[in-house]
Amino acid sequence: MSNPNIEQLTAAQKANAEVMMALVRTAFNGVERLTALNLAASRELFNNTVAGTQQLMAAKDASEVAKLNSELAKPGVDKWMDYSRNVYDLVTEMQKEVTSVMEAQYSTFSKNASSAVAKAKTSAPVGGEVFAATMQSMLDASTKAFGSMTGMAKQLADIAEANMQVAAKTTAKTTSATSAAAKKTAAK
Repeated sequence: MSNPNIEQLTAAQKANAEVMMALVRTAFNGVERLTALNLAASRELFNNTVAGTQQLMAAKDASEVAKLNSELAKPGVDKWMDYSRNVYDLVTEMQKEVTSVMEAQYSTFSKNASSAVAKAKTSAPVGGEVFAATMQSMLDASTKAFGSMTGMAKQLADIAEANMQVAAKTTAKTTSATSAAAKKTAAK
C-alpha cells in the first residue's frame, strides 16, 4: 500500500522539475537568439564602418566629408533602432513564454490546492472547518496577488512598447534635423 502524501509529493516534484526545464529551455533559447542578433549586428557594424571609412578616405575636400558624414549617419541610426526593436521583441517574447509557463503552473497549483482544501473540509475532524476556511482564504489571496502581478507585467510591457514607439519617432526627427544641418554645412 502506498502513501498518498508520498505520491502527491512525487507528482509535485515532477511537475516542478518540468516547469524548471521549460524555463531553462526558454532562457537558453533566448540567450542563443540574443547572441545571434548581437553577432549579426556586430558584423554589420564592422562592415559599415570599413565601407564608411573607405568612402571618407576617398573624399577630396571638407564639403564632401561633411556630406558623407550626414549620409553615413542616417543608416547607422536606423540600424540602431532596428537592433533595439529586435532586442525589445526578443525580450517581450521571452517574457510572454515565461509568463505562460508560470500561469500554467499556477493554474495547476491552484486546482490542486482547491482540491486539497475540499478534501480537508470533508474529512476534517471537529474544528477542521476553520483550518479549511483559512487555507481557502490564503488560496484566494494568492490568486488575487498572482492576477495583480500578471496585470502589472502586462502594463509594464505596454509602457515599454509605447516608449519604443516614442524613441523611434524622436530618432527619426533627430536624424532628419541632423541631415538637414549637415546639408546646410556642406552647401557652404
